[in-house]
Amino acid sequence: ERRLKALRHTASAPLPGKSLVVFDPELDLVIDVFPCEDGHTQERALLNQIIPTIKANDAWIGDRNFCVLSFLFGMAKKDAFFIIRQHKGLPFDEISPMRSQGKSATGDVFEQRIEIKNENDKVLKLRRIRVCLNEPTRDGETEIFILTNLPARVAKAKKIAKIYQKRWMIETLFLRLEKNFHSEINTLGYPKAALFGFCIARVAYNIMSGVKAALRGVHGAEKIDNEVSDYYIAGEISAVSRGMMIAIPEEHWSVFLSLTPTQLARVFIKLAKNVKLPAFKKHPRGPKKPQVKPEWDPKHPHVSTARLIAG
Repeated sequence: ERRLKALRHTASAPLPGKSLVVFDPELDLVIDVFPCEDGHTQERALLNQIIPTIKANDAWIGDRNFCVLSFLFGMAKKDAFFIIRQHKGLPFDEISPMRSQGKSATGDVFEQRIEIKNENDKVLKLRRIRVCLNEPTRDGETEIFILTNLPARVAKAKKIAKIYQKRWMIETLFLRLEKNFHSEINTLGYPKAALFGFCIARVAYNIMSGVKAALRGVHGAEKIDNEVSDYYIAGEISAVSRGMMIAIPEEHWSVFLSLTPTQLARVFIKLAKNVKLPAFKKHPRGPKKPQVKPEWDPKHPHVSTARLIAG
């Protein structure tokens, strides 16, 4: 929406900002966010902010936008590991030919050794993994290339291909954020406000993830993942929590500040045992049936809904 004076005289869609999100697929938690007010900023321009947060033995998964020499060398310098899809523009030298590594769930897997060189002529040796896909991507690509500095003794080529598949989880994260927490509000034109709202939604997502983790600990992962609705849990967080803050005095909440993560987890597990799961049950929609498009009749531009229902 064009409520801001600066936007009223342009027909172009306004971009209220951009953020790089670090997501841990094992924890199902957003562990870091790097916001930027300029919506035209390239993701690559924000990578230098990420490097100081990288720790030794971290394993980072990323798409080809993160396949940048400075970022790859920056991770290696921190003694961290990466599994990143190769960008076509990345220069490299082959050390060995491609060799078959068998089949994975997504296609035939091959591997070779390569090396890359930065502007200071420093060399980094990598494994380059090729996956010939059983089905093309949505962009029509029939193969993808993945770069990693993980040793083969830690993860074979097929394992690397399987791990890279988890990258889609961050795509579904954004969908769940928007669907359950309305993380992209049209009226928030000011970049600071839009990014703040976006980050609040991420905090709410982490709360929901913590709740579901506690429920999994009590009732089992399969039951919670297949039967419990994110929508209903998000409703509890956004609606019921406000009443809880009114009904329960502040001193009863402050006790949680002194708990260690282990102690807090025990409290979560204890509370999760009292949750009535049927109140949060999913109601999955059945498969859509193909619809025949009705023909337009200009003689009858309107119909009475009540008469049609009555037959």
